[in-house]
Amino acid sequence: MTDDSEAEKKIIVDSDWKEQVEQEKEKLRAEDAPEATPAAEEPVAAAPTDSDSSAKFDPSKLPPPDFRMLISMLATQAFAAMGQIPHPETGQAMVELPLAKHMIDLLGVIEEKTKGNLSPDEAEMIEHALHDLRMGYFAMSQQAPK
Repeated sequence: MTDDSEAEKKIIVDSDWKEQVEQEKEKLRAEDAPEATPAAEEPVAAAPTDSDSSAKFDPSKLPPPDFRMLISMLATQAFAAMGQIPHPETGQAMVELPLAKHMIDLLGVIEEKTKGNLSPDEAEMIEHALHDLRMGYFAMSQQAPK
């Protein structure tokens, strides 16, 4: 029973981290908003298209590609598939356990194939990410209707 409560605490801690990231994003959006022109002065624009969004893309703002980014990206996708991160467009949490399992399995493959070639920090990161994801997946799969 103690192990279960420890696993739940780890999931909660990770969820807190995601909430903090969302709050930081909201803060950045709020900071960018005053720089925009007032709505009355803005011309009426059509809905953004794919070409519009690519024109606004600034590759200089991307973080450098590294192992930690790869692990974070896959872990985030797995957490989203478990419904722990809401969909960015709808705001709804979608539970897709087969997709979550696939992402977790991909991280497991990366862990296995890179064993012995990682720095201690990288090895610890993937180990903790997999542990949190597997515990979360197990909890979600127990709640799923059968």
